[in-house]
Amino acid sequence: MKLILIAALAAVVAAAPSYDNGSSEEEAKILQHDFNIEDDGTYVLGVETSNGIVASQSGAPSGPDYAVEKSGYFSWTAPDGTPVHVKFVADENGYQPESDLLPVAPEFPHPIPDFVLAQIAKAAEEDRNRDSNESYSYE
Repeated sequence: MKLILIAALAAVVAAAPSYDNGSSEEEAKILQHDFNIEDDGTYVLGVETSNGIVASQSGAPSGPDYAVEKSGYFSWTAPDGTPVHVKFVADENGYQPESDLLPVAPEFPHPIPDFVLAQIAKAAEEDRNRDSNESYSYE
Protein backbone atom coordinates (compact mmCIF):
# COMPACT_ATOMS: atom_id res chain seq x y z
CA MET A 1 0.00 0.00 0.00
CA LYS A 2 2.86 2.39 0.86
CA LEU A 3 4.49 1.60 -2.48
CA ILE A 4 1.26 2.52 -4.35
CA LEU A 5 0.96 5.76 -2.37
CA ILE A 6 4.59 6.69 -3.10
CA ALA A 7 4.17 5.85 -6.80
CA ALA A 8 1.00 7.96 -7.00
CA LEU A 9 2.74 10.87 -5.28
CA ALA A 10 5.71 10.59 -7.66
CA ALA A 11 3.32 10.57 -10.64
CA VAL A 12 1.59 13.74 -9.39
CA VAL A 13 4.93 15.50 -8.90
CA ALA A 14 6.12 14.45 -12.36
CA ALA A 15 2.89 15.68 -13.97
CA ALA A 16 2.94 19.06 -12.21
CA PRO A 17 3.19 21.99 -14.64
CA SER A 18 6.49 23.79 -14.94
CA TYR A 19 6.37 27.56 -14.60
CA ASP A 20 9.49 28.64 -16.48
CA ASN A 21 9.47 32.38 -17.00
CA GLY A 22 12.58 32.28 -19.12
CA SER A 23 14.91 33.34 -16.32
CA SER A 24 17.63 31.31 -14.70
CA GLU A 25 16.79 29.18 -11.72
CA GLU A 26 18.88 31.43 -9.50
CA GLU A 27 16.76 33.72 -7.36
CA ALA A 28 17.28 37.45 -7.66
CA LYS A 29 19.10 39.12 -4.80
CA ILE A 30 18.02 42.43 -3.34
CA LEU A 31 20.92 44.82 -3.88
CA GLN A 32 19.25 47.90 -2.41
CA HIS A 33 16.14 48.39 -0.31
CA ASP A 34 15.54 51.79 1.21
CA PHE A 35 12.26 52.64 2.87
CA ASN A 36 11.83 55.78 4.90
CA ILE A 37 8.50 56.80 6.37
CA GLU A 38 7.85 59.95 8.34
CA ASP A 39 5.38 60.45 11.18
CA ASP A 40 3.04 62.35 8.85
CA GLY A 41 2.82 59.37 6.44
CA THR A 42 5.21 60.76 3.83
CA TYR A 43 7.47 58.03 2.47
CA VAL A 44 10.25 57.25 0.01
CA LEU A 45 10.92 53.73 -1.30
CA GLY A 46 13.77 52.48 -3.46
CA VAL A 47 14.51 48.89 -4.54
CA GLU A 48 17.09 47.36 -6.88
CA THR A 49 17.60 43.64 -7.55
CA SER A 50 20.38 41.60 -9.10
CA ASN A 51 18.23 40.73 -12.12
CA GLY A 52 17.88 44.38 -13.15
CA ILE A 53 14.57 45.36 -11.56
CA VAL A 54 14.62 48.93 -10.26
CA ALA A 55 11.72 50.65 -8.50
CA SER A 56 11.42 53.99 -6.80
CA GLN A 57 8.42 55.84 -5.45
CA SER A 58 7.45 58.49 -2.99
CA GLY A 59 4.12 59.46 -1.57
CA ALA A 60 2.25 61.46 1.00
CA PRO A 61 -1.29 61.55 2.44
CA SER A 62 -2.06 64.77 0.56
CA GLY A 63 -5.15 63.73 -1.37
CA PRO A 64 -8.82 64.10 -0.47
CA ASP A 65 -9.51 62.62 2.97
CA TYR A 66 -5.74 62.16 3.37
CA ALA A 67 -5.54 59.61 0.56
CA VAL A 68 -1.95 58.79 -0.29
CA GLU A 69 -0.82 60.36 -3.56
CA LYS A 70 2.33 58.85 -5.03
CA SER A 71 4.64 58.99 -7.99
CA GLY A 72 7.63 57.03 -9.13
CA TYR A 73 9.04 54.67 -11.71
CA PHE A 74 10.01 51.05 -12.22
CA SER A 75 12.05 49.28 -14.85
CA TRP A 76 13.23 45.84 -15.87
CA THR A 77 14.32 43.94 -18.95
CA ALA A 78 11.63 41.87 -20.66
CA PRO A 79 12.42 38.23 -21.58
CA ASP A 80 12.96 39.28 -25.22
CA GLY A 81 15.62 41.79 -24.11
CA THR A 82 13.43 44.90 -24.41
CA PRO A 83 14.14 47.46 -21.68
CA VAL A 84 10.89 48.43 -19.92
CA HIS A 85 10.63 51.81 -18.21
CA VAL A 86 7.40 53.02 -16.59
CA LYS A 87 6.83 56.33 -14.81
CA PHE A 88 3.59 56.78 -12.89
CA VAL A 89 1.46 59.05 -10.79
CA ALA A 90 -1.34 57.79 -8.57
CA ASP A 91 -3.66 60.45 -7.19
CA GLU A 92 -7.31 61.51 -7.18
CA ASN A 93 -7.32 60.92 -10.96
CA GLY A 94 -6.31 57.27 -10.56
CA TYR A 95 -3.21 55.38 -11.63
CA GLN A 96 -1.56 57.08 -14.61
CA PRO A 97 1.37 55.15 -16.09
CA GLU A 98 3.62 56.51 -18.85
CA SER A 99 5.80 54.30 -21.03
CA ASP A 100 6.84 54.08 -24.67
CA LEU A 101 5.63 50.46 -24.55
CA LEU A 102 2.03 51.24 -23.54
CA PRO A 103 -0.58 51.49 -26.30
CA VAL A 104 -1.80 54.97 -27.12
CA ALA A 105 -5.32 55.80 -28.25
CA PRO A 106 -5.58 57.68 -31.54
CA GLU A 107 -5.83 61.44 -31.30
CA PHE A 108 -9.37 62.79 -31.27
CA PRO A 109 -11.10 63.70 -33.47
CA HIS A 110 -10.21 60.77 -35.67
CA PRO A 111 -12.08 59.45 -38.70
CA ILE A 112 -15.05 57.27 -37.79
CA PRO A 113 -15.30 54.16 -40.00
CA ASP A 114 -18.31 53.96 -42.33
CA PHE A 115 -19.63 50.76 -40.70
CA VAL A 116 -19.78 52.58 -37.35
CA LEU A 117 -21.63 55.54 -38.87
CA ALA A 118 -24.09 53.12 -40.52
CA GLN A 119 -24.74 51.38 -37.18
CA ILE A 120 -25.33 54.73 -35.45
CA ALA A 121 -27.81 55.76 -38.20
CA LYS A 122 -29.63 52.41 -37.94
CA ALA A 123 -29.95 52.73 -34.16
CA ALA A 124 -31.30 56.29 -34.50
CA GLU A 125 -33.87 55.11 -37.07
CA GLU A 126 -34.97 52.26 -34.77
CA ASP A 127 -35.37 54.75 -31.91
CA ARG A 128 -37.52 57.06 -34.10
CA ASN A 129 -39.70 54.14 -35.25
CA ARG A 130 -40.14 52.85 -31.71
CA ASP A 131 -41.07 56.32 -30.41
CA SER A 132 -43.64 56.93 -33.18
CA ASN A 133 -45.33 53.55 -32.56
CA GLU A 134 -45.72 54.06 -28.82
CA SER A 135 -48.97 55.48 -27.59
CA TYR A 136 -49.25 57.16 -24.27
CA SER A 137 -52.31 57.02 -22.09
CA TYR A 138 -52.66 59.45 -19.22
CA GLU A 139 -55.59 58.74 -16.94
